[in-house]
Amino acid sequence: MMKYLIFSLFMLMGTMVFIAACSKDDDSTCTESTWYEDADGDGLGNPDVSQDACDQPNGYVSNSDDPDDTSNSGTTLHNAFAEFDADNYTIYLDGNEVVLESNGLPNHTSPYWSAGHPLDVEPTVTSYAQMAPGNIDDFNGSYTLRVPANPVKASNASSTGLGPIGMAISGSMIYNDEEGPNVPIDNALPSLDYTAAHTGPQSYHYHLETKAWSNDDENLIGIISDGFFLYGRKCNSTGTYPTDLDASGGHTSTTQHTTVAEYHYHIQNELYLNQYYILFPGNYQGTPNAIQ
Repeated sequence: MMKYLIFSLFMLMGTMVFIAACSKDDDSTCTESTWYEDADGDGLGNPDVSQDACDQPNGYVSNSDDPDDTSNSGTTLHNAFAEFDADNYTIYLDGNEVVLESNGLPNHTSPYWSAGHPLDVEPTVTSYAQMAPGNIDDFNGSYTLRVPANPVKASNASSTGLGPIGMAISGSMIYNDEEGPNVPIDNALPSLDYTAAHTGPQSYHYHLETKAWSNDDENLIGIISDGFFLYGRKCNSTGTYPTDLDASGGHTSTTQHTTVAEYHYHIQNELYLNQYYILFPGNYQGTPNAIQ
């Protein structure tokens, strides 16, 4: 479909005023506005970095009132961080970054706890013979992730790797859909407990929908290492499965934690091997940060 640029010329108090309108895919027109980059997320735009667009781009605002877009003394923690387990996490602001420190332990039951632990349960979807070696409480490590308090999408997506790619609200780590270098999770599926997690060389971690607290719903799963939150298969803004997700399962809308539309991920409502839902099978849409 051809798109047209239409210029309407008006006379206002002797001044020539141009209003640029651009055609959208649905044949309607829109008036372009100038949007200013808000790199520090304080709601004020950088007068030196702007772009014209019909709709507000992610990370841009309508005003140009921030001569120093590198600092934000008014930054506050996102409301979603209130759902991260306080016993397993320490979360705080360091300038324009959020620091998440976790002990790596989950806050729910699993057969991967050692026998006699208060959260130890019998295996259901797996068996002792199929379980991976090691108990949850054998791991005494710690994990730290630093992300921007107001993340923005990168110019190019980047692939995930092995090891932790995010942190779940329970305290444990989120992994992608691989069990080894270019090795899909398929053969390891029998070792996963009822909440789609198992132990590994570094930690207890999740690969699939975390049924200990999310099962076909809009619940918060955690945060991906690029700073964007991951939610369940449904979206709070509509109460059902989002239909506008990108290749990474992301879109921009409101959530239960904000009244302002923001970019975030969802577990994609697409079956894997006819019965599973992978937590994060796509690429990072933001800039990933190391979980150390």
